[in-house]
Amino acid sequence: MGSVRPIRESAAPPLDALDNLRFIRRTMENSVAFTAVPGWGGVAMGVTALCAACWASAQRDVHVWLAGWLAEAMLALAIGVVAAYRKAARIREPAFARPARKFVLALLPSVLVGALLTCILARAGLYRDLPAAWLLVYGMGVLSGGVFSVRVVPVMGLCFLAIGTGAVFAPTAWANVLLALGFGVVQIGFGVVIARRFGG
Repeated sequence: MGSVRPIRESAAPPLDALDNLRFIRRTMENSVAFTAVPGWGGVAMGVTALCAACWASAQRDVHVWLAGWLAEAMLALAIGVVAAYRKAARIREPAFARPARKFVLALLPSVLVGALLTCILARAGLYRDLPAAWLLVYGMGVLSGGVFSVRVVPVMGLCFLAIGTGAVFAPTAWANVLLALGFGVVQIGFGVVIARRFGG
């Protein structure tokens, strides 16, 4: 009489099944958009930019003007990071999940390039070119990061690129107005849309 063999010799699934599960998991992670883009945080960033533009328009010393806008950039960055972290916690989206990492990695190079361009242009005394550079690099960063986020984010990036392009050809006297339009009005407008449609 032959021996009876069990139907399943091992409780572990076959190797190809594990590979399939890993593939499915990676596919699902890659298809999820980064939804913790801060809406109300973006509104706050825009309000501080409008305040900075009003203050900067009264300055006559370009070094003081530059210091003010750099301080505004650091404040806006802090607001954005804190707001994104709080929104991620509220909607229970891991702050360091794959979509969030992709968004940051797409945005970060433009931010670093913007910082370096600021140093180069300021050292050369080309202060009039700073608004265009800031608007363009921020627009590229938002557009790139928006690929991994909700659809409205890349549209915001395109708006910054359009304003930055205008700033290239605009008179120097329009600098603060264009910065207020981009970092203030556009940021507030899209912040409200994001807050209402995507949970704050």
